[in-house]
Amino acid sequence: MSTPTLRVALNGEEDRTLQELRAASGVPQRTKDRAAALRLSHRGWTPHQIAEYLGWQVATVRKTIHRWQQAGLSGLWDQPRPGRPPRCSSAVMTALTQHLATEVGTVNSRQLVEHLTEVHDIHLSRGHLRRLLKKKLSVEADSPQPSPPSGCGVTSPQTG
Repeated sequence: MSTPTLRVALNGEEDRTLQELRAASGVPQRTKDRAAALRLSHRGWTPHQIAEYLGWQVATVRKTIHRWQQAGLSGLWDQPRPGRPPRCSSAVMTALTQHLATEVGTVNSRQLVEHLTEVHDIHLSRGHLRRLLKKKLSVEADSPQPSPPSGCGVTSPQTG
């Protein structure tokens, strides 16, 4: 005797929510894929068919369906990763970017590290700060809005 097929039954509102989630910007791709898997299951696809279509393992599809059944919509997002929390929060990085925009002349990493220590009581090495700024610049480069200049040897907008 075989086990019954694992399937999701969505009501109209849940189906619309998952469809909107798939089209929303700012939602992680993994979450969008999970929403697609649930909608396919609702339409009668088996976990094997969904796994083949999405390029997943069958166990991943089953886990997604079980997470939906246990936690609902909140089960589609990833849980926080373990590890040490970052020393430099996004709020501090935003404040640092604003500081760079108001700074007259060229600013180097040593001056920025001193600023972080004095104003925010955050102790970072110059190399780590450069890595954070490089990462922030690469993320902002992907966004449609231009980012204010920041980093080593960058002239602030006032000095042109």
